[in-house]
Amino acid sequence: MTSTRPGSLSNIRVIDASRVLGGPYCGQILGDHGADVIKIEPPEGDETRGWGPPFLDETASYFLGLNRNKRGMAIDLSADAGRELLLKLLETADVFIENFKTGTLDRWGLGREELERRFPRLVHCRVSGFGADGPLGGLPGYDAAIQASAGLMSVNGELGGEPLRVGLPVVDMVTGLNAVIGILMALHERQTSGKGQFVEATLYDCGVSLLHPHLPNFYLSGKVAGRSGNAHPNICPYDTFATATDPIFLAVGNNRQFATLCREIGAEGLAKDPRFATNGERNVNRDALKVELEKALSPFDCNALADRLIKAGVPCGAVRSIDQVVADPHTIHREMVVDIGAYRGTGSPIKLSRTPASYRLAPPRFAEHTAEVLDEIAADETSYRDALPEAGTAGAAKAKTA
Repeated sequence: MTSTRPGSLSNIRVIDASRVLGGPYCGQILGDHGADVIKIEPPEGDETRGWGPPFLDETASYFLGLNRNKRGMAIDLSADAGRELLLKLLETADVFIENFKTGTLDRWGLGREELERRFPRLVHCRVSGFGADGPLGGLPGYDAAIQASAGLMSVNGELGGEPLRVGLPVVDMVTGLNAVIGILMALHERQTSGKGQFVEATLYDCGVSLLHPHLPNFYLSGKVAGRSGNAHPNICPYDTFATATDPIFLAVGNNRQFATLCREIGAEGLAKDPRFATNGERNVNRDALKVELEKALSPFDCNALADRLIKAGVPCGAVRSIDQVVADPHTIHREMVVDIGAYRGTGSPIKLSRTPASYRLAPPRFAEHTAEVLDEIAADETSYRDALPEAGTAGAAKAKTA
C-alpha cells in the first residue's frame, strides 16, 4: 500500500552519487521515507544496471532492488561542466552520499574541506571499503572480500568445513543501514548547531561490528571461534533439526521455552534431565541433546510442528525457499512486497505510525529525470551539455554492456 501522507523526511533533499550497493541502499531507505533523492550516475551508468539476468527493460534486477524512490540523472563529473552542475545541485541539498575512490573528489577540487566551506549545512556521507586513512586507507573493498578479511567467513560454514561467504551481501547492506543512521544523527544535531558534518561508513568497520557474539566471546575467553554450521556458539538448542519431512530450526533461548518444546513433542523427560537443565549444561552436552531431540522429532511434519511450536511460545521456523517467503500471507500483510507498474520490490521494514514509508517512484531509467531536475534548479541545459549523457534506454543498454 502506498501512503499519500508526507514521509518523515519529506523536507530533505539528497544527492546520491553512489554506485553499487551500500550507498544506493542508504539512498533508497531515505527515499522510502519521503526524502527527495536525486541519483547521479556516471556516463556509463551504475554498473549494477548490468548485473543480471534477470532484466526489466535492459536494467538488471540488482539495480532495481536498490534505487526505488529516486529521480535519475547522469553527469560526467570528470568534466568541468559536470562538477559545476554538481555544485549547483548541492546548493539545494541537505545530504550528499558518495562512494568515489579516495582522493577523487580532492582531485576535482571538491574535497571534504571545500564542501564544508561552500555548504556548511550539508551532511556529507561517504561509503568506502576501508576509510581514507590507516594501513588499508583508500584501498578498494567489495562485500565478499570484506567478509573474508573482517572474519565473517571464518565463523560461517559447516563444522569442519571450509570458510563460507554469507549468501547475501550482509556487509554492504549493514554499511548502508549505518550510513542512514549516521545521516539521521547528523541531521538531528544540525537542528541545534546549524551545521552539517562528515559521516563515514566503511565496509571494514561494519564487517567487524557484525562479529557478535564471537568478538565478546574472544575478549573474555581468548578462544578463537570457528565454524559450527547452523548451531549457535552460546545458545542450545539453537540449530536445525531433522523431522519426518523437512528440517526445522529451533531457537530456544531460555529454560521455559525448552520445557515447552519438550512438552509439545512428548519428551518431557529431557527438560528434567540434569544434562539439559540449563543453557550452560545444554551447551556442554549439545551433541547428546541433538540426538535425543531428533529422535523425539522424527514422527512430526515440519510445517505443522513449526506452526504448533511457535503458537505455544517456542521460537522456531521451517526452512523455507524464497518463493515461499514471497507468497506467505504474513509477508503480504506486513506490506513487504511492493508493486509500482511493472516493478516489484521489497517493502521497507521500518514502520512509522504517522509517517509511514511510501512507494512513489519505480527505479529510474538511465538519466530519466535530467530535464526535470535542471528545470527545478533553474539550470540551462545548454550550459552543461558537455557533461550530460543522453537520457533514456540507450544509457541503460550501454551500462549493461560496460
